[in-house]
Amino acid sequence: MGSLRGISVAIFVVQALLASVTLVSAQGSTNGSRWQTLSGKAPSVIAHGGFSGIFADSSFGAYSLALLTSPPDVILWCDVQLTRDGAGICFPDLKLDNNSDVAIVYKNRQKTYLVNGVSTKGWFSIDFTLRELGNVILSQGVYSRTNKFDGNNYPIMTVQDTYAQLNPPRFWLNIQHDAFYTQHNLSMRSFVLSITRNRNVTIDYISSPEVAFLQNIAPSFRRSATKLVFRFLGQNDVEPSTNQTYGSLLKNITFIKTFAFGIIVPKSYIWPVDKDLYLLPSTSLVLDAHKEGLEVFASDFYNDVPFSFNYSYDPVAEYLQFIDNGEFSVDGMISDFPITPSAAIDCFAHLGRNSSKQVDLLVISSNGASGDYPGCTDVAYSTAIQDGVDVIDCPVQMTMDGTPICLSSINLIDSTTVAQSEFSNLTTTIPQIMPGSGIFAFNLSWSGIKNLTPIIASPQSQYKLFRNPRFKNAGKFLTLSEFLTMASNASSLQGVLISIENAPFLLEQGFAITDAVLDALTKAGYGNKTDQKVMIQSSSSSVLMKFKSQTNYDLVYKVDEDIGGAQSSTIDDIKRFASAVVISKDSVFPETSAFITSATNVVPRLKAANLSVYVQTFSNEFTSQAWDFFSDPTVEINSFYLGGGINGVITDFPKTSNRYRRNRCLNRGNQIPGYMSPVQPGSLYQLITAPYLPPAEAPNPFLTEADVNEPPLPPVAAKAPSTSPNGTALAPTSPNGQPKVAASAIMQLLTVFLAISLLF
Repeated sequence: MGSLRGISVAIFVVQALLASVTLVSAQGSTNGSRWQTLSGKAPSVIAHGGFSGIFADSSFGAYSLALLTSPPDVILWCDVQLTRDGAGICFPDLKLDNNSDVAIVYKNRQKTYLVNGVSTKGWFSIDFTLRELGNVILSQGVYSRTNKFDGNNYPIMTVQDTYAQLNPPRFWLNIQHDAFYTQHNLSMRSFVLSITRNRNVTIDYISSPEVAFLQNIAPSFRRSATKLVFRFLGQNDVEPSTNQTYGSLLKNITFIKTFAFGIIVPKSYIWPVDKDLYLLPSTSLVLDAHKEGLEVFASDFYNDVPFSFNYSYDPVAEYLQFIDNGEFSVDGMISDFPITPSAAIDCFAHLGRNSSKQVDLLVISSNGASGDYPGCTDVAYSTAIQDGVDVIDCPVQMTMDGTPICLSSINLIDSTTVAQSEFSNLTTTIPQIMPGSGIFAFNLSWSGIKNLTPIIASPQSQYKLFRNPRFKNAGKFLTLSEFLTMASNASSLQGVLISIENAPFLLEQGFAITDAVLDALTKAGYGNKTDQKVMIQSSSSSVLMKFKSQTNYDLVYKVDEDIGGAQSSTIDDIKRFASAVVISKDSVFPETSAFITSATNVVPRLKAANLSVYVQTFSNEFTSQAWDFFSDPTVEINSFYLGGGINGVITDFPKTSNRYRRNRCLNRGNQIPGYMSPVQPGSLYQLITAPYLPPAEAPNPFLTEADVNEPPLPPVAAKAPSTSPNGTALAPTSPNGQPKVAASAIMQLLTVFLAISLLF
């Protein structure tokens, strides 16, 4: 079925997707370890409605993308619904209105029915013929996902159409509501038997959460290659034919074996979480089911719905927990984002801690492992080292008593509880440093700062994505000297990165930040150290020029704005004082409304000038990534490295980046599988139809000589002592000598909410 318009759009989508993914033969798992699945083979990837995390569930686009980004034996999942005339369609829900425009096309045909005893209102497939549904198009049913592809007019497809048009390696039919259809004189049993007898369609799996349905059809499949699978719903939900809860049925696995070859369970059945979303010990479900000869398939895998804080927003880590935990492996995983379990199974499982690096990608921390712990604390740095970071970083700030310390921001409000401390009255406004107000590091002595409580950064908190709340105040801050001692004792590190900002202002206030850094490095033995390199980073060319005149350290110029290119003369200027450049992700792949629109030539031009290029900041939260990366930080890193050609990443989750460069799929030459191929810039954006296109954005500016050239640093000004009776600094004074007026707490909050994301 489907109109000519829908078919032509489908062809265009396939062509675009073929251009966006390097289509090669996936190799399957090549490691010698025996999988702990029932069969001993690699777990299966089941694409739930296709790649439904991006395109509308059960659409031609979703199924096509799943085939292109998954292993060659991927299983396409189809939720079967019946029309009034008995046709079986692939559609994710009994109600049609959430995933299609049926409510617009047939706005007066809403009905109310009892579904498993619950009164349910909506548009139901049983009220429409297959011909009538030819006028209905599919849409994205999860509102937190992009709806920009809804203009592609994906038609609702029958089961036969889906198989014929996609020719899937393996096909799975899920029968969710047999009892409901039976009540309305429609036979799901008849449909299933007829489709399995169709020589042009091969059904590999049939699942259902209804015991009676599977028992009814089981005799017809005893000699068939089609496997019947019982699907468990929520533990407190009631199975309609036995009137038992699914939790009760789980205690009688032997009974399930009488009519099924396997079971589907929500992933929480295997790895439960506590009320705070931290993992509890695994259950014995998989091992128990395997003892009975039942395969176990885990469901509810979504890259964009966090399950446990233990995974640090890294979906690959979650999949590995189910297939590579040393005790058991599920036999398959049902996912809306099949690219991620595909890579987890083939590229990352059974790597081991000592697996060798496959690519030369430098991993630099952003305030240590600040995705898991408060930034710039001892625990953040030690975790980054444990997670395999190459270079740990220290953004240097100066205290009132001249001590250089590591702190993510000069404004203490950003990373500590200073606003709720005895120092809350030190709030001031300094336009030379930042808009709005703050409590600045140089207003407090080191003794005051080190006793402040750290706060973990949660840059995606506007989307209710918070980092590791159980440890949100863990750790203690370090002086630069303490940081260097920790780094020096870590044999796995390649070096340290010292970041210096606001140097001219601090020098004018009497804080000799550059001299303090040089002194600390010398005292720590880094003046003549050869086993660890020192990188000095700054967005100020005058800072780097000073270090160039006095040291042989690696100098890194930070471009503090998104750029679309750089003049040749500008690049030549940068080479005078730096050997590496830090740029933003948007300077490599510009975005519009969280879609990559193109690729700049910034990286190749900088590299052609023999400058290393590091990109920041890579985070695991899916809302920090363009839609093109499929809510998977590994896909993003891979695309920037293989597609963007960068030399290093700056990340607050170094474990993810370190694991990426060790995956076995990167050593296959031109046989890299589709799920480890870089995305092509603009490939998704071109699939957005005109009515859904976001407003065009102005291109990023070019970096010019005027942006780079700066006058030499000013001399250190004499600093008069200015302390209050309690030993803390008085508020900075304005040019007329009067104390600056503290800004209100409301103004502080307003400055935070001015950061508006382009993701939604």
